[in-house]
Amino acid sequence: MILSELIATSLKKLNLSPDDFSELLIRLLDYGVISRDESHVEAKLYDRYIICQDLVEDYLSPLKVRLQHDNKFKFVRLYPPGASVPGMIDPDSDAFNNGFRVKPNQQEVAVILVLRVEYEKSLREGQVDEKGCVLLPLEGLAIAHKNLLRRSLPDNLGERKAIFKRLRQLRLIHFNAEADLESAESWISIQPSITSFVSSEVLDSLYPQTATDANSSSSNTTNNTSNSNEEATDVL
Repeated sequence: MILSELIATSLKKLNLSPDDFSELLIRLLDYGVISRDESHVEAKLYDRYIICQDLVEDYLSPLKVRLQHDNKFKFVRLYPPGASVPGMIDPDSDAFNNGFRVKPNQQEVAVILVLRVEYEKSLREGQVDEKGCVLLPLEGLAIAHKNLLRRSLPDNLGERKAIFKRLRQLRLIHFNAEADLESAESWISIQPSITSFVSSEVLDSLYPQTATDANSSSSNTTNNTSNSNEEATDVL
């Protein structure tokens, strides 16, 4: 029996059509993530994933594609071959290098690092909503970016919008409308999936857990950030 027939037989038992399965896979492979809270469409696809989760994993496993499913915050993220996944054990041997991964550029990585630090701060202060999201004003992001990385966000509004739109596509942040990004008084929502994008080692180098660590590492912040950019990029 060929693969398509096996899939069709399995889908029939789950009361799903091949088109349903195809739509789910295409969306997951295209976006790399499906978050139930993002939209009505993704809520439908996430619920469908829950039904056929084992079949999706079996279908992608020969390609060495890995899936991270967060039951609490209801999102599933795809990691291409060779990617390091926080919280998951890496294979002993890996024949892949970059594969079909599309890595964020350095500006995007820098913002991701700052968002992760701000998320961790809010998490420790208990300023996280019931969905695990953290609200952050754009002005606060700009200040944190300057303080942590010793450089400002891009001056060009178009470049900043492109970064935020890319991070929204990765389901790391959420904002209502693109026009909101034009005002420093606007707010964005940092999504809990940000924790899967930056390893604990990278986070610790940027945001020490104790005041003593923070004082001792303050002089090395710029060097740590440069190294962290490379490490964080490799996580994606």
